Amino acid sequence: MTAFGVAEGAAGTAFAATSSSNSASTASSAHSLEFDSTAWSYDATNDVYYQIGKVYVATPASTDYENLSIYVPGAYLTATANSDGTTYTAKLNRKGTVGQYSGSTAPIVIPVNTPGYAQQAPATSYNYSSVSQYLAAGLVYVWPGLRGRDSSTSTRSDAAPWGVTDLKAAVRFLRYNESVLPGSTDDIVLFGMSGGGAQDTVAGTSGDSPLYHPYLRTIGAAMEDAHGRPLSDAVAGVMAWCPITNLQEANLSYEWNMGQFSSTGTRASGTWSSAYSADLAKAWPKYLNRLGLRDEHGRRLELTESSSGTYLAGSYYDHLIEVITTSLNNFLSDNTFPYTITTQGGPPGSGQTGTSTTYETVADYFAYLNTAGTWATYDATTNTATVSGLEGFVNSQKNANKPVGAFDGYSRGQGENSVFAMGLGAPSHFAPLTRDVVEANETTYATHSDWDSAYGSAAYDSDFAKKDSVGKDMAWRADAYNPLYFLSPAFAGYRQSRVARHWRIRTGIMQGDTGNTTEINLQLALRNYGIRDVDFATVWAMAHTMAERTGDATTNFISWVESVVKK
Repeated sequence: MTAFGVAEGAAGTAFAATSSSNSASTASSAHSLEFDSTAWSYDATNDVYYQIGKVYVATPASTDYENLSIYVPGAYLTATANSDGTTYTAKLNRKGTVGQYSGSTAPIVIPVNTPGYAQQAPATSYNYSSVSQYLAAGLVYVWPGLRGRDSSTSTRSDAAPWGVTDLKAAVRFLRYNESVLPGSTDDIVLFGMSGGGAQDTVAGTSGDSPLYHPYLRTIGAAMEDAHGRPLSDAVAGVMAWCPITNLQEANLSYEWNMGQFSSTGTRASGTWSSAYSADLAKAWPKYLNRLGLRDEHGRRLELTESSSGTYLAGSYYDHLIEVITTSLNNFLSDNTFPYTITTQGGPPGSGQTGTSTTYETVADYFAYLNTAGTWATYDATTNTATVSGLEGFVNSQKNANKPVGAFDGYSRGQGENSVFAMGLGAPSHFAPLTRDVVEANETTYATHSDWDSAYGSAAYDSDFAKKDSVGKDMAWRADAYNPLYFLSPAFAGYRQSRVARHWRIRTGIMQGDTGNTTEINLQLALRNYGIRDVDFATVWAMAHTMAERTGDATTNFISWVESVVKK
């Protein structure tokens, strides 16, 4: 095995999957899982071989999405032209090299571009510019189509867990055909941002999880190789920018981290949803403390009651402030003044422009940070800052921009309710922790004039009781999409999957899309699990974007892959 690789699970070798009688080689279908080595196209100008539109499962639910494209540096294949004059028959050239890689050692990178857990459309034509940086670095680039939140039809639901299921099936297809495809299937790396970062995180923590096997079998994924040996969908590395994940508890953490400091909109005094916000915030510390997270020194991280605010004390609170302080100090170290900050105008790709403000000196910038009250102090001698508390930071830099019930909405109106739609597109509740808060307090909520009985716990119970087309209920599906289910001993999925060994996590600290706690808890859980290579940073003055402290996101990602391979 090369430098990449997946972590061992409870038992077995790195790529041993649960045995199945569903051999991909014998599955009855209209689609072969054999890769056609006689159908390569060639870009002579850039020396790239590629194939577009290969269906990667035997019995696809949607051939429009469940197909992939593969792009390979020319050095990794030895090809001869076919009689049609346009295609090539090619064999793997294991000794062909590009940079530090060869045809047998090149990492395989897979983009997961699924904002809001939406679908990822497959490529329909060849475009070198979209893959040029990766191929020039010697990587093999595989672009799978994936179903998602918005691709459901009148006869087919593509809600979770189908997006990650398709991603796993594509990984299995590569391993099924590894003898004829360039690149190392020991070194598969996923990368994505937002909902894409979330789904590659789920895939990276849930390698070979039995929760996915019923779904994989339904679409005829490659469960065994041609010799009947189990195949794996575990990956080696994950690059996640701003992953919107840990959805089961996200309503609670959002209110604790940000909502408790807001008094407008759905958090306005006197509304039932304001009381709901407070109750969600109070419920989160109990959940957090149950996780048993520890810092790098082995200190158990917990929240405790505080004299003001909701549980703004304890070792976990101190750790959060340390992360925020480190982020601010990295910013001071990385940049010089005058410094211009451009706020994000809308979601990535929206085309909305933000506003730019230039701060002439560090003093000017800290005056801005402390506009509503001093919470960040600056020491010019050491060029470092001290952060005094969460409230000042949130009010200055990380306002709540989502309503109460930020992920599992009380009227099922949030995007994530559609991610977990049960049936043909009907948004569904999915978060038991949220349901428990509603049940415990709905008598009080009902005293408010803006309360609607449709918001009660019975609506959650009704959704939780339903089953999907594979016969699984919401608890099964939500667990499958929760990385902490696989990483934390608080859950039954702990040590029941194969977790990627290499992680790079970046997040814009200003984003109001999720709490700081989301990425922090992911990083802590990975390290507590035993994953040694977790490159984690929150990026100051950036919001929901492919945040980097310095440099370009794509260049930094490729460099990270190169650095890990050398280990």
